[in-house]
Amino acid sequence: MKIVALESRRVRLPLTRAYAIHGGSWDCVDLMLCELVADDGQRGFGQASPAEEVTGESIEACASALAPERTAWLLGREVSDFGALVGEVQARGGPPAARAALDMALFDLEMKRCNVPLVEQLARSITDMATSVTIGLKGLDETLAEAQEYIGRGFRALKVKTGASVDLDLERLGKLRERYGDGIALRADANQGYDLRALKFFATRMEALDLEMLEQPTARGEEDAWRALPEHLRRRVAADESVHDEGDLQRFVKDGAPFGIVNIKLMKCGGLRPALRMARIAERAKLEVMWGCMDESVLGIAAALHAAFASPATRYLDLDGSLDLGEDPFTGGFALDNGRMRTLALPGLGVQCANSPAREAAPPRA
Repeated sequence: MKIVALESRRVRLPLTRAYAIHGGSWDCVDLMLCELVADDGQRGFGQASPAEEVTGESIEACASALAPERTAWLLGREVSDFGALVGEVQARGGPPAARAALDMALFDLEMKRCNVPLVEQLARSITDMATSVTIGLKGLDETLAEAQEYIGRGFRALKVKTGASVDLDLERLGKLRERYGDGIALRADANQGYDLRALKFFATRMEALDLEMLEQPTARGEEDAWRALPEHLRRRVAADESVHDEGDLQRFVKDGAPFGIVNIKLMKCGGLRPALRMARIAERAKLEVMWGCMDESVLGIAAALHAAFASPATRYLDLDGSLDLGEDPFTGGFALDNGRMRTLALPGLGVQCANSPAREAAPPRA
């Protein structure tokens, strides 16, 4: 079984609602879709959702890395050489989301060859788990209205974007806790929005609000500010923009991580293989793992979910990115019932694509 074609295309998808975080706002998302085709007709799918504001990777750089002249080395290779192929994807380098797309497609194709869901091949640790759903930066009334919508849809874990005004942040979180009591899990994500003074002030309210976590309170490179927090609060700090990949995580572990939770995202670290290695590092260091995402199709979310359910260190899911899309190129991937996620009993990543890149010509590249 050999790889005979690799096709990719760029798509722009609308979001169901515009949203804002500290540092930006969006009403659509650009994705790169890729597809590996084997000589028996089997297809493996991958997707990239680069986050330039986090990793510096633009959609143009991602498209260039997935261009035919950059991926021709895969053609003619045996799918059964899977281990060597995913290793070569990482060794050749390039922007992380582009690597994640190729890595994902190889995993999907190989697991289809083996006729097994990826999580089972990886040795499943978890069957199902609740995911949080995210409320962007907005006013109090809008926050409460959106929260009520999500509660009505069965979600019981809310992640609230913060970082613009610590006073408004605390008011929004306080009203949510007042309204829903201990019936919800509540998380905050400042996206690097606080300085040391704001962080210290926010920390004085964390216990009263019963927050599960505070994600990335200060800028990448300013993690020493987290060390000033009491140990029990520091364990509730989650590192996101501060930890892109294995190298970042290893450096923190070596020096004594000033956080208790690490947010692993395939688009930051380069795919499933490096993400799984990061999860093992976290497990050995007794850090908890949250699996996060960008705005992604159900394919990208499914890939992260399979990895999450294979890691004993997984404690949290924040895999709501596909819920933001007004349309999705893929279907399947996972089941979501009352806010709880589970994988599907289908080979590979369990997705279908009606209009796959290999079945229609890719548009001209920008």
